[in-house]
Amino acid sequence: MAGELRRSGGSAAPPRGRSRKRASPREGAPAAAPAPPPARHLFSDPAEVEALRRNLLAWYDRCKRDLPWRALAAAEPDADRRGYAVWVSEIMLQQTQVATVIDYYTRWMQKWPTLQALAQASLEEVNELWAGLGYYSRGKRLQEAARKVVSELAGRMPRRAEELQKLLPGVGRYTAGAIASISYGQPTGVVDGNVIRVLCRLRCIGADSSSPAVIDRLWDMANVLVDRSRPGDFNQALMELGATVCVPKSPLCGECPVKQHCQAWRRVEKELAFASQKVFGKAPPVPDVEDCGVGDCPLCPPATEPWDSSLGVTNFPRKAAKKPPRAMRTATCVLERRGCHGAPEYLIVQRPSSGLLAGLWEFPSVPLAQDLQEEKEREELADHLQAWMGQPVAAKGLQFVAEVIHIFSHIHQTYVVYSLHLDGDVTLDPALSPSRWVTEDEFHASAVSTAMKKVLKAHEKQRRKESSPVKGSKRKRGAKAPGAGSPCPGTQLSLRAFLRAPTAP
Repeated sequence: MAGELRRSGGSAAPPRGRSRKRASPREGAPAAAPAPPPARHLFSDPAEVEALRRNLLAWYDRCKRDLPWRALAAAEPDADRRGYAVWVSEIMLQQTQVATVIDYYTRWMQKWPTLQALAQASLEEVNELWAGLGYYSRGKRLQEAARKVVSELAGRMPRRAEELQKLLPGVGRYTAGAIASISYGQPTGVVDGNVIRVLCRLRCIGADSSSPAVIDRLWDMANVLVDRSRPGDFNQALMELGATVCVPKSPLCGECPVKQHCQAWRRVEKELAFASQKVFGKAPPVPDVEDCGVGDCPLCPPATEPWDSSLGVTNFPRKAAKKPPRAMRTATCVLERRGCHGAPEYLIVQRPSSGLLAGLWEFPSVPLAQDLQEEKEREELADHLQAWMGQPVAAKGLQFVAEVIHIFSHIHQTYVVYSLHLDGDVTLDPALSPSRWVTEDEFHASAVSTAMKKVLKAHEKQRRKESSPVKGSKRKRGAKAPGAGSPCPGTQLSLRAFLRAPTAP
């Protein structure tokens, strides 16, 4: 489901030297209220609304997916535990696929089945379980809100959407509506990405669906449509329709239970009928497939982006073009040593408690300027490691591993990965961020991001490549390799090796 949809406030001031136009010639007269959208974009017929509710709920009862949070919400008699179960699922589902969430949700509810249990957990435990789910601040805010419910609200979940949004940090309008309708039966609508798509197609809304004005109209529609006797099921049915049938590309219109209410589908059908009559040489009437007919309609597609017959119902919804993610480069070093049992151990350090990937663990890393030469990248990373270890680190001793790319929602991140094997123990500066040595299993069990798992995977791949014999190279038994006794070109040096004073020639 989509994340919270926020309203933008205020409007731009008029340019200097130009006065703002008034709606009335009389001085001081109030501005005229905006005209309501044409009926084409509304659900103004009570009979149609009732039929849509009935058809959608009947389809949902037959076809809904069996999901763990739905089972918990249906079976849990305790109102607070029911609200908590729905709340956790809605936070996890923001910007994340259902298939990904199922396992995380199941493990979360097994570990912390109540608000009280979550409130007592440490942030480190929360981050460890959330690792890999993305948008890591969600887990932190969820725990903060759970602690507030326990400490300030006596463990009682707010029952109304307005109270949920006002009292719980990290709970926006959509999440509040979902919890209130599903857990407590409040007849309030919800608007997420799936609902936006369904409503825009049902009513041919071609204006920018991310604009505050359109979002407000969609919320009005959702509140008109929501079934008063089964609000939670209706909201889930609308979202389920968008997730499984009315999908972004190649929607399954033939399986849609509400297609007879869909203006976009009707338009496609009329165009097909018109084209068919034209093929058979009949003189068809002009198809009634134009827009609502109101000039400058705030909900119709802009004149610069007319209906495209090749797209069909996927003409809707329309969004403003996304800003491209900004590019970032980071030098990262996999510091490795042999543990007490001979297995490799890796140094990980904790990120700051705020900002991107707050509180998670990572390999020692330093941001890089764009278009930096490789030699300079090595030097900056070596200086960063020197601050950690309190002793000089030679840049040439860092072995390049690979470049690992990871895409965040707004960042195109490139990790320039190096490795360094430490021969012996190293005392780390306790004044810097928390750090610890971990085995591979401990690394994967820690609160590390998916990006860092990619980094370790690249390091392990490089190590396997180096340890495997080169095809076609043969050497007599007992013969020394070329350059034996001194590091071969490209061989990974130990810290002791490249800290050793140079020998006289």
